[in-house]
Amino acid sequence: MGGVVAEGLSAAEVGEKIGEHHEHPPERTHDRRDRVLSIVEAVLLSVVALLAAYSGYAAAKWGTESSVSLAKASALRTKASRDDVKAVQIRTLDSVSFNAWFAAFVSGNTNAQRLAEKRLRPGYRPAFHAWLATDPAHNPNAPPGPSYMPQYVIPQETTAKSYDAQADAAFARGSEAGATGDKYVRDTVFLATVLFLVGISGHFPVRRGRYVLISIGGLLLVFSIVQLLGLPAPPAK
Repeated sequence: MGGVVAEGLSAAEVGEKIGEHHEHPPERTHDRRDRVLSIVEAVLLSVVALLAAYSGYAAAKWGTESSVSLAKASALRTKASRDDVKAVQIRTLDSVSFNAWFAAFVSGNTNAQRLAEKRLRPGYRPAFHAWLATDPAHNPNAPPGPSYMPQYVIPQETTAKSYDAQADAAFARGSEAGATGDKYVRDTVFLATVLFLVGISGHFPVRRGRYVLISIGGLLLVFSIVQLLGLPAPPAK
């Protein structure tokens, strides 16, 4: 019986064990909180990494769309300028041809008039005949010349205006795409800030500091998500 008592715990030892038992739960609670914080950090980092990748991809796509549209606008503007030059040349040729006819008309040289009329540009003749029909020699209200008639049309002028309109639309699309790409870049910067804050939070020995960094990172993440939801999706092509 005495051997059994010797193997038992004394009252002091029992008290020490009870004290150790009461000390362990807070440690386990701290460990549990650290694990929860680590899980939250890991989840935030995963979400932010995915969103940052998407935002960077969208920024690149919109940047490409902007470059393509602006290049198209430049090409269309070049075509419009080329047709404008051709239109000016044609208008000059028509004026020279008409002046030759008019000089023959004033001098009363019928043969020169017929020759000058034959040398008129085919596209100019409808306006010329329509102008003659107004009897400009006796009608003071007649237009000054065939170029003032509605029948006077230079195809290159029409084409140039069409190219200019298309260039304006392409430039507007390019500018809008560039602005959208800049907004995606801005959101990528915000998400990179979240990655930085959450990434360094695990190195803070003070748990309160980790709470602060994670909270700031979470707010920035919510702000970034709201911004991303308000932006158009990347172009499909």
